[in-house]
Amino acid sequence: MKTTPSRQPKIPEEPTHAVAEARLLSPRRKTSRATTTRALALEQLAHFSIDPRSPTGRPLLALAEKLYAAHGDVMELWETTTRELARLPREDRLALFNAKKFLSFQLAKLLDTLQNPTRKTHQSLGYSNTTTLAKGPYPVFDNVTALFSANPVITRTATYLFACSEWIDDAFQGREMLHEIYSRLMNPTSITLANHIVDVECGPHAGEYLAWNFNSGMAAIDGVLSHLVGYEDIILSSRNIYGGAYQLIHDWFGKRSNLDVAVHFFDGTTEADFRSALARVRAQHHDRLAAGRRIYVYLESPCNPHGVFLDVPAICRAAHAELLTVILDGTVATPFLVRPLQAADPAERPDFLLHSYTKDLTGHGTTTAGVVIGRNEQMFIPKGGQSPAGHSWSDTLFWNVYYVKGAFLDSDKAFEVLTGMKTLEARMLRKCINTAIFARWLASHPQVTVSGPANPADANHAVTGRLSYLGLPAPLFTIHFEKAKISRTTLERFYDTLTPMFGHMVSLGQSNTMVLCPALTTHSELGETALREAGITPTTIRISVGDENPRELIRDFLLAVRNALDPDKPGFSAKFLTGTAVDRLVDETYLDIHRRHAAAQPRFAEAIV
Repeated sequence: MKTTPSRQPKIPEEPTHAVAEARLLSPRRKTSRATTTRALALEQLAHFSIDPRSPTGRPLLALAEKLYAAHGDVMELWETTTRELARLPREDRLALFNAKKFLSFQLAKLLDTLQNPTRKTHQSLGYSNTTTLAKGPYPVFDNVTALFSANPVITRTATYLFACSEWIDDAFQGREMLHEIYSRLMNPTSITLANHIVDVECGPHAGEYLAWNFNSGMAAIDGVLSHLVGYEDIILSSRNIYGGAYQLIHDWFGKRSNLDVAVHFFDGTTEADFRSALARVRAQHHDRLAAGRRIYVYLESPCNPHGVFLDVPAICRAAHAELLTVILDGTVATPFLVRPLQAADPAERPDFLLHSYTKDLTGHGTTTAGVVIGRNEQMFIPKGGQSPAGHSWSDTLFWNVYYVKGAFLDSDKAFEVLTGMKTLEARMLRKCINTAIFARWLASHPQVTVSGPANPADANHAVTGRLSYLGLPAPLFTIHFEKAKISRTTLERFYDTLTPMFGHMVSLGQSNTMVLCPALTTHSELGETALREAGITPTTIRISVGDENPRELIRDFLLAVRNALDPDKPGFSAKFLTGTAVDRLVDETYLDIHRRHAAAQPRFAEAIV
């Protein structure tokens, strides 16, 4: 079966562009000197010690040569699609998609057919049971059909098979994406999720962005901050952020023995509020800035715990005018309410968008996961490469942080998120309706303060109306009982009797409604002054609204008020809306939002033009 160079027929050298592209398929892609597709095929057989004149060598040679030639056709199809797609009418795009889909089946059928003789060859090696059991089944034989699973395959593996030395060398340089090497870096299920969230968040700009998935929302926040923020840099953050993010920024990045980052928070939601805070920070840290230190802007919108919306487009525009990098945590919004990376003006988009998948994107409280989305050149460049704008590979989030830190998202968790996202729109619409109903009912009481745009009287209501889909509130807000002058003991008794309708859980964004006291839980890392500045009092209760029947939410909350608060504050429960007023509130809110949601959908008459 073996052959030597002296036995190979002489091949005329005919350099072509197609051969240069076809060389990518060669096991000697980095060292080949072949100048024709036939020479590439002969070189391949020689690499694996196969005589091209042998009974098995002849069909192997013919097949390899056809594959090299086909690669040029695939590349031409890719280039033509990229060039022509925008000009094709929709019916032609549909036809092209289905034609390519069938080509995928044809290629897979060739690969699947190839597995039968390959399996027989493997079986003929005659390994003992000891070796066969230790090695397990050779995975390629039965994996081809999984390409057409109707759902992403859960790829439970730490390692992957290598094609050959030169391909795996390219893979470790980030130049061969077929080899995912190791699931700490990439995993097909996780990559599917990363591509999916980019499609959902970025829409028509999806080609400009990449995502990397992390094992939790906090790991995603740490990943992007670790990537960007250096020693004695400055972070200017919006005031109301998740308590864990506050602790990470304030207590770790700000710790003198760590990075000694100067941390500042700004109040308010507008561009003017941001500009005023930025001017103060610049003045206070003139020396650091003169020494080359940088300011990074960290935002959370809608914020935790009040659900307040920041004017993100205006703040981004102002920050970018000052050449600052903006990081946005958009967890509470989800792509249903706001899609900041789809702003027409790139200056109004954040540089990095974060999500904790754990919350509404998964929606069921079954896993923890997070993601960072950023522009292609900021997220990944092959090792040694440079973008047209001058970004170096070593400055990308992948090589600088993701590749080495190991906070990757495994396939099972990625599958949980993908499954949950299928129902995101239906769940969020119902939650936002429930939020509008419940918050307005609570606000009907003169001694209950409802903070957040879910309350039409809140100062943030107008900003939310401009930025959020249909002006809907995020399913998160806070209530306070300061006006009622309720004792701590009474408040605790009330809080403890809210179950089972209101779950006592330290999270948000699940299908069930949850309550917690931020001062005691999610924001307990904040000191007394920081809590006061964040609008969190000892009587603050955060409500993360779920998918339940809104009338039942109101009923059980009212019963808890009667049982726990009325004995100390007689008649307290009677000041809420009751009876037919509640039914009217529920019906009118439900119908109004559904009517506006229906009207916001693309018109069929326009879509078929």
